Amino acid sequence: MSNTATTAQQTGSRLPNPAQLVPEMGAVVGALFKATGNGSVPQTTISLIQLRAGQIVGSTYLVLLHVGSLSKAGESQERIAAVATWQDAPYFSEAERAALALVEAVLQPSTDGERVSDELYAQASAHYDDKALATLALAIGQVNFFVPLALIGKPIPGVSPAAQWTPVAAH
Repeated sequence: MSNTATTAQQTGSRLPNPAQLVPEMGAVVGALFKATGNGSVPQTTISLIQLRAGQIVGSTYLVLLHVGSLSKAGESQERIAAVATWQDAPYFSEAERAALALVEAVLQPSTDGERVSDELYAQASAHYDDKALATLALAIGQVNFFVPLALIGKPIPGVSPAAQWTPVAAH
């Protein structure tokens, strides 16, 4: 059976609703959303770095989730599409580039040793104060909180969690 047929037949996540399995998850998720929504970093920037994280880890679910968020927020298709090639794309501010460089440094191995070099930190510090840098770190952590659920649970891309997670008793 082809991957296309398998995907088309899948009606829900492989994993039942993790929030029902581990009710404590709700408090963690709520705290992460509150922390990253503190206003020190524009929501667009957070969505851009979370989209890039989804691309790096190879999660179609996370990519489509963040593409949808950016689209709903009014971002252009050019900017959204260019996240994958942000280094030479003309669509991003220097502050956004610094944030995208941070997410790449954190999520990808370094060939030079340290992942976040002093130079990269200085570049980011030129655009973000300490609270914003901490918020960016939390936003990277926030998307990484969901990475294992997306990769292990394999929710259906483009379908909201509520629409695909069945009650625990059904599994």
